[in-house]
Amino acid sequence: MYDAILFDLDGTLIDTESIALVTGMAAFAAHGHEVDESFMHGLVGKDEPTAARIIRAALPGVDLQAVNLHWRKGFDDGLDAGLPLKPGAADLLPALSAPLAIVTSTGRVGAHRKLGLAGIAQAFTHVVTLDDVRAPKPDPEPYLLAATLFGVAPARCLVFEDSETGAEAAHRAGCVVVQVPDLVPSQGRWAHHLAPDLLTGARMAGLL
Repeated sequence: MYDAILFDLDGTLIDTESIALVTGMAAFAAHGHEVDESFMHGLVGKDEPTAARIIRAALPGVDLQAVNLHWRKGFDDGLDAGLPLKPGAADLLPALSAPLAIVTSTGRVGAHRKLGLAGIAQAFTHVVTLDDVRAPKPDPEPYLLAATLFGVAPARCLVFEDSETGAEAAHRAGCVVVQVPDLVPSQGRWAHHLAPDLLTGARMAGLL
């Protein structure tokens, strides 16, 4: 049914968003800025430069470099403690026959580290990262690039995403979108299929 299947990484295949939320709130608090979960949810799916603009606009005077250093150490420690896959990922990936790619807003080094820690790097032919594009999600460029790398039409690509930002990017690229919300609920504005988990989404899209 599809020529390629494209996956977002954080919050879609690996359970990093919960680690980022807890360690991020702790980092902000340690530097004098108490933020709540709704503030953190507003950063989900955003690339780092976009997130920085949001943070500076909401928290004038924040020492973002200090917060980020604190946050990054906490996040890295969290990854080293164990990086679980999202429910259904371990069963879904081996069951797919079409070629697979990762399309993430994480930088190249971080993306490959996470894939290695999660033990799923070998499943993917291509890994498109923030370093590979000029315009990150929600711009369609990352998904258009992935389709080009496979030499297929975007309309022949199925995408799995968790965030609104990512689903919008895939939808605007012309892909078929399965959205499996993670921390932030969604009405599925940009999704062709809105699912509670990966396996249900795969069935809705006709993969299983």
